[in-house]
Amino acid sequence: MTDSLSDYKQQILNDFNNRPDYENEFHKRAATRLVELAKLRSHQQVLDIATGTGLAAIAAAQVVGALGWVLGTDFAAGMLQQARQKVAGLGLANIEFAEADADEQEFSDNQFDVILCSSAIVYFTDIPQALRQWYNALKPDGTLAFSCLAETSPTTSILFREVVQRYGITIRNPNELLGTHEKCCQILRSIGFQNIEITNEQFGFDLQDAEAAWNGNANSAFGLQGVQWSYQQWEQCKQDYFAAINAVSRTQDFWNDVTMFFVIARKSNIGDRPSSENFFASPLDTDAT
Repeated sequence: MTDSLSDYKQQILNDFNNRPDYENEFHKRAATRLVELAKLRSHQQVLDIATGTGLAAIAAAQVVGALGWVLGTDFAAGMLQQARQKVAGLGLANIEFAEADADEQEFSDNQFDVILCSSAIVYFTDIPQALRQWYNALKPDGTLAFSCLAETSPTTSILFREVVQRYGITIRNPNELLGTHEKCCQILRSIGFQNIEITNEQFGFDLQDAEAAWNGNANSAFGLQGVQWSYQQWEQCKQDYFAAINAVSRTQDFWNDVTMFFVIARKSNIGDRPSSENFFASPLDTDAT
């Protein structure tokens, strides 16, 4: 398995552009809840990074109203196409989408009232740097709201990594950097964020379909993309994964723990004057708050 930057990003694109069921109940519920906890207000300028099919962005646009504005960015063109189709059907005029790599986006200082990132921050190649850029892009007293998983979740992914390790494949835990309250607070405070609030919510379920769990893990960006295995090796690893699930489930249902953190943090209300230029200029009055 290759680990160059270009290969890793191609794996992410392959993962998201080929998901037939991205808008499942998990992603819908996570995006809706993030917007609720961000406590958006009318007139606000909102950025939704790694917007996907626009779940959080559309929910935000409906809250901030006609005098607010929402920009959703993503580098998966297939997902943005779905987002634009939904917006056209809803007739929303205060939202737009742009294709952009979250690791390379640049914004003017003090540009947005709120920055959202639903269930996607773990995919960035340099999370601390992304958080620093978002801090600068927020207006004084602006709000950052993102969601991530506990480092012990999902159980099916923890077990998957343990099984493939037996085959000499080491897959890092994508939730390791932000996977506890302490880690989230430490990194956010080091950048300058204040008033950090973290809400835990359980998205777990009794696993009914081990095949779906295998496919979801094996085909993800943190899975077996790029691994050159024979059909027999692939099948043997899959059967070992099923056996591991059955071993845990022998006397009870397999509970797939999915602990989600909803993290809200705020920029200090003492900041620099806004820049006169915006990287993505709002079609509305950018002085509206």
